[in-house]
Amino acid sequence: MALSDSIQFKNKVIPEIIINEAGTALSYYPELDEVSIEFKFRSSLNKSFMKAQPKLSSLFKSKNKRSYVVLMSEIFSIDGFNLNIKDIPENVLIGWLGHELGHIMDYERRSTLNLIFFGIKYLISPKYIRKAERIADTYAITHSMKDYILETKNFILNHSSLSEKYKARIKRLYLSPDEILLLVKEQEIVN
Repeated sequence: MALSDSIQFKNKVIPEIIINEAGTALSYYPELDEVSIEFKFRSSLNKSFMKAQPKLSSLFKSKNKRSYVVLMSEIFSIDGFNLNIKDIPENVLIGWLGHELGHIMDYERRSTLNLIFFGIKYLISPKYIRKAERIADTYAITHSMKDYILETKNFILNHSSLSEKYKARIKRLYLSPDEILLLVKEQEIVN
């Protein structure tokens, strides 16, 4: 099976190689059932393994007609280390996809103008990147994906072949495992 072989159902396009993981992640986000999302491989994404964004062709349509793409690297390459998507544990991949779907949840609540400003701020402000990544993590956690998100964070932070520079970037921008557990505890108190 080639990475490019995709399955289309309803309004989702998913490469066969991640159909189970994407299906699991999507099951935690019933609000996205009617949202058009394409999961697509790219050879490289510059310092990222995955990123979710609105499709430019749909940006100026009404909110309920927007479509999104989750871009993924076939091989995650950082500081000379290469990790093939086929070698990523299933639950880690589900967590990564769940985080990206958290971004889409965030985008869904934004107006077109707000999304444009979001994109500009994301490109130029490290503080804004941190805020946006933590919002995506929070969406995943409040959608009961805590275990997957924790597994993904631990995989990254404890992976012996990933550089300390990359791990420091993850620690700086995303919720830590301790912050995730604290958020879960706060959520349990509210519920």
